[in-house]
Amino acid sequence: MHIALATYSELPLLSSGDRLLQAALRQRGHRADAAIWDDQTITWQAYDAVVIRSCWDYHRRPEDFRTWIDRLENQGVALWNPPAMLRWNLDKRYLLDLAAGGVPVVPTLHLERGSNADLRALLLNQGWDEAVVKPTIAATSFHTWRTGGAIAERDQQRLTDMLAERSLLVQPLMPQIAEGEWSLLFFGGAWSHAVLKRPAPGDFRSQGDFGGTAERREPPSGLIEQAEAILNTLTSPWLYARVDGLLVNDIFTLMELELIEPSLFLTLAPGAAEQLALACERMAVR
Repeated sequence: MHIALATYSELPLLSSGDRLLQAALRQRGHRADAAIWDDQTITWQAYDAVVIRSCWDYHRRPEDFRTWIDRLENQGVALWNPPAMLRWNLDKRYLLDLAAGGVPVVPTLHLERGSNADLRALLLNQGWDEAVVKPTIAATSFHTWRTGGAIAERDQQRLTDMLAERSLLVQPLMPQIAEGEWSLLFFGGAWSHAVLKRPAPGDFRSQGDFGGTAERREPPSGLIEQAEAILNTLTSPWLYARVDGLLVNDIFTLMELELIEPSLFLTLAPGAAEQLALACERMAVR
């Protein structure tokens, strides 16, 4: 196969983990090229498949990204993960869909763009001492911030200004985040590995950009099965999925279902890149 690993302009040679995938694909006899998703000179029809990888600016240009997905789909280019799944997963309101289907999800309120919301009243009505506000389309804690009853009045203008530009989600600040957020990785429907991410002391964001750490860990008993139950709600075949969540009273509670461009932590899991390369081959014959 001739495969494009879609990235963005700040990582033209791919992330370190994706370079492992590139090497694994080449080792198996495939051509695997780094390709910047918004590069207008690329002929995407020349590829047998396009694997979405480090397109880490999509949330800043969601309409351009959607248009690109639509164009590749209309051209008959195989896109992994599939286009319909990418479009659904692009907006975090998918969490409401999953919750409605019975998936344990961190409590989530949606505030529509242009709406009026009293932040202090919202927190009081929900009984949340602290909360996290984030755009419905975001990545790497983009425009994500922490608030609480004591400072809600101070933060009201910030909420109002953001609602003038975008739709938002509000969620309680889960105390379990200090213990660590689990990321469970699956390739081609099969379990691969788990990573425990922890925020820096005093922070709530687990990304390395904010001082968070990630280490490979064996998940507690039953966690893999609970993550698989979440994935079983998906109807289309998929290449990779990262299921992020917290253990709340021994129940795996979903924070994010990452199907677009998550870090797959391939550098922390020897053999995982080879497993993903094999999943690419199996995806091609579905």
